[in-house]
Amino acid sequence: MLEYLIAESASAIPIRPVTEESLPGVLARLDEMQRRWVAATGFVGAAGKVALLPDAAGRLAHVLVGLRAGEELWALAALPDSLPPDVYRLEGDIAPAAATNFALGWALGCYAFTRYKPRDRGWSKLVWPAEADRGLVGRLSSGMGLARDLINTPAEDMGPPELAAAARDLAARHGARYRVLVGDELLAENYPTIHAVGRAAAKPPCLIDFIWGDERARKLTLVGKGVCFDTGGLDLKPAGGMRLMKKDMGGAATLLGLASAVMEAKLPLRLRVLVPAVENAVAGNAFRPLDIIKTRKGMTVEVGNTDAEGRLILCDALHEACGENPDLVIDMATLTGAARTALGPELPALFTHDDALAADLLAAGTAESDPLWRLPLWRPYRQMIVSPIADLNNVSESSFAGAITAALYLEAFIPPGTPWLHIDTYAWNQKSRPGRPEGGEALGLRALYALIEKRFGRGPR
Repeated sequence: MLEYLIAESASAIPIRPVTEESLPGVLARLDEMQRRWVAATGFVGAAGKVALLPDAAGRLAHVLVGLRAGEELWALAALPDSLPPDVYRLEGDIAPAAATNFALGWALGCYAFTRYKPRDRGWSKLVWPAEADRGLVGRLSSGMGLARDLINTPAEDMGPPELAAAARDLAARHGARYRVLVGDELLAENYPTIHAVGRAAAKPPCLIDFIWGDERARKLTLVGKGVCFDTGGLDLKPAGGMRLMKKDMGGAATLLGLASAVMEAKLPLRLRVLVPAVENAVAGNAFRPLDIIKTRKGMTVEVGNTDAEGRLILCDALHEACGENPDLVIDMATLTGAARTALGPELPALFTHDDALAADLLAAGTAESDPLWRLPLWRPYRQMIVSPIADLNNVSESSFAGAITAALYLEAFIPPGTPWLHIDTYAWNQKSRPGRPEGGEALGLRALYALIEKRFGRGPR
């Protein structure tokens, strides 16, 4: 995506972002023919609208693009595909934050998943805005592109071994220490719930684990749900519910993209990434409803439904994550349909005990045009996942508050006082919008990166 942002071009066509309020001043600097053209096309500077202005010879000479102040990120994202193929440059007095957002939006607008079908045309190019933070644009666009590619890849080509290979390659690029436990090694190392969920699949389950950074630095641990395909297990999903389940590793993919950005920035922290990767399949050795599994923590869990497998694989990984007393644990998972029912596909649900941590992340989401919404860890609902014969049930018998009860299940594996964020994401764009094509999406990545920079500090500039 970054190859469509270039250093310079003497012949680049100017693009001027305008608002409805600033348009009259911009028009005053155009020639009479161009002013008449703008009036004839009905362009008034409305957000998302574009005016292509010709010169006297009929060639494209100028582009006006409408936006709302403070919404720069997606203002140019449609242009790489919609403008005539050429090189363009931004014109006007543009602040550094806006310049960075314009450039990032352009880069994300140049994303396409082309592994199985190439595009039939290229993208238009943009000269780097002078004030843009090129490093930030590069690491965020790269991280988001990685996450999108992983999510979009079908399960046949993105099972647990392939996801582990992608994580291994990422770790190797940044000199991280990488380890993976595969199949029965999970039992030998006491990760019983990961093994139970994934044992029925043709591709064995695994736990991906890599560590980067100075061991003396403050610790950040990311835990991503890596269900590479979810049939529902013996509690089989209907066809409609199974159709998009290649994206059920979207939490893991998003956090791998986030880890890429963190390592690329050389943030002053010690990063650990844990991804339990499985396929929830149907076979004679599949785990069953009302089985009881003893978790890594030692707590027993009754399986109320095999289609609530994400929380089972996460609980072992979260217990391992918290054993090092990290300064912050973030888990992300495509965990519940209840979160989507409550908040829709574009707004991940956030859970945490820490009001200040929640406020910082929500503020970062607003600033980065990457919003989340906080839901409560409502402890009276904890009784809804109590089992008469085990410490917990992995589901409630009630149809109410499914996202909350899932978060409360995970909370049982988080020691009191551990700073913890749980994000229930959809990881998918239901429809195409500028810079956000239909398909896999790294919802929350930019907000989390901004939070991490604020909490742990920036790397070398």
